[in-house]
Amino acid sequence: MKRLFRTGFSVALATLFLVSCSSSDDNSNNGGNGGDGGNNGNETELKGTYKKGDKLVLDGSKTYNLVGKLVIEDGATLTIPAGTKIIGTGGTSAYIAIGQGGKIFVEGTKDNPVVMTGLEKKRGSWGGLVLCGKAPINKGTSATAEVSDLTYGGADAADNSGSIRYLRIEYAGANFNSEKEFNGLSFFGVGSGTVVEYVQAHEGSDDGFEWFGGTVNTKYLVSTHNDDDQFDWTEGWTGNNEFWYSKQSGTHDKGFEADNNSKNRTATPIANPTIKNITLVAASKGEGTALKLREGTRGQFENLVLDGWKTAFDVEHDETINNVNDGSLFAKNVKFVDITTKSVGHLTNPNAEKDEKGEEVNVSSVFQEGDNNGAGNGSEAPEWTKGWTVGL
Repeated sequence: MKRLFRTGFSVALATLFLVSCSSSDDNSNNGGNGGDGGNNGNETELKGTYKKGDKLVLDGSKTYNLVGKLVIEDGATLTIPAGTKIIGTGGTSAYIAIGQGGKIFVEGTKDNPVVMTGLEKKRGSWGGLVLCGKAPINKGTSATAEVSDLTYGGADAADNSGSIRYLRIEYAGANFNSEKEFNGLSFFGVGSGTVVEYVQAHEGSDDGFEWFGGTVNTKYLVSTHNDDDQFDWTEGWTGNNEFWYSKQSGTHDKGFEADNNSKNRTATPIANPTIKNITLVAASKGEGTALKLREGTRGQFENLVLDGWKTAFDVEHDETINNVNDGSLFAKNVKFVDITTKSVGHLTNPNAEKDEKGEEVNVSSVFQEGDNNGAGNGSEAPEWTKGWTVGL
């Protein structure tokens, strides 16, 4: 669970259509300059800042080189048609960020997804995709994303940052240091008006997906071989979700890492997502943790297949264990496959300098065992992943 991104550059692009909207009419400038800079004659370079009224539309037949940060500010839009490929170069300097009030429209299809990848086919080759919205967080009325100047959070639970369908994000997660790294796709205070369906985060150097508060809902997420957690949340995220599938690679990382707020575990809104139809597969039999639940998170999980983990449910901190005891944190209909330990719980250690684990307690009530198909096909890749994903 690490944070992300930075600010400002000029825009350079290509074979993309920029439309600047005035109060009286729309002015098309196909392939021309836009945002705060020009393309310097290179029609496939992509970077810069787009402001209110700017409409950046890429060409699905092109491959673009993301050579710097691409920021879509309030009132601007980015449209990425099916088949578009974007190759990030330059590590932390290359990422795509949608600011508050900006919108992204990823229009991939099952047979022709949008692909964001790295020039080098290795983890951390480029930054990743970041969305910042105006939905509630429990870090205050608003906050600034770490290592950036972009604001997120607010009071609009239904805030709309656009729509994303059939997108594959590969080799993302460039890091500034051990505590500050990009994820594949990061949601900062993103609202429920945003549509997120059929997205894969693959071979990233940090988390596949991470939520920092907000209310955004998701369907059909695939997280594979990311170097930290496959799914991660904090700061009061409360979305409704279904059909998540993941395969792990690192033996010490987790399927879920779930927090409410590390500095105030009872901060409101309390993280409380609903997630149904989940498959989490470990990298190696008898290694890692499927669901790490801590820092006061709540959550309702239903129809889970957990395969190969050393520990299925690891519940930490008094507030989180209280949520298990009062029924606000639970998993219903869980199928265990080759699991070493089904659940462990630890109270807070009041004498620890750094929140080390305290007394071990019984948290077996966190789950109800049952038989189900998880994300759709038990431990195997479900039918809905075919045609647009890799690495399954």
